[in-house]
Amino acid sequence: MSTQTQDTLVRAQVTVDAPQERAFAVFTDGIDSWWPRAHTIGEAPLARIVLEPRVGGRAYSIDTNGDECDWGQVLHYEPPARVVLRWNITLQWKPETDPTRCSEVEVRFVPDGPGRTRVELEHRDFERHGDGWEAMRDAVGSPGGWSATLAAFALAAS
Repeated sequence: MSTQTQDTLVRAQVTVDAPQERAFAVFTDGIDSWWPRAHTIGEAPLARIVLEPRVGGRAYSIDTNGDECDWGQVLHYEPPARVVLRWNITLQWKPETDPTRCSEVEVRFVPDGPGRTRVELEHRDFERHGDGWEAMRDAVGSPGGWSATLAAFALAAS
């Protein structure tokens, strides 16, 4: 697994022992089975996380109080090769309602030999968040950010 931070993007990748179709399905339909419970912007602890499998679909969490918190929107949904999400989260780690102030997360699923898939994540356009965007880039590029999230995914997918 590796993570690379550049000026306005963060890249992370992991190779999983699963064919492309399974890796894509676990990442999207199975997101609740592996998403780290500490990674939430809801007011209460995370109970469930959902990624609606279609362009325009919501990415949202449901907390233990039953409240929903939208944190993303599906911009591209191309099974089993690619999904792109708008990252609807402010620099204060709250829901962002202005789509022009959101970054994007693209995840590609690349076959890497028999029964293996390389999962390449790129989180980009942080500058859209406005002044102080570097803090978000640094947070998701840190060891506890996308690297830890992809590690949890890899365990579930393999």
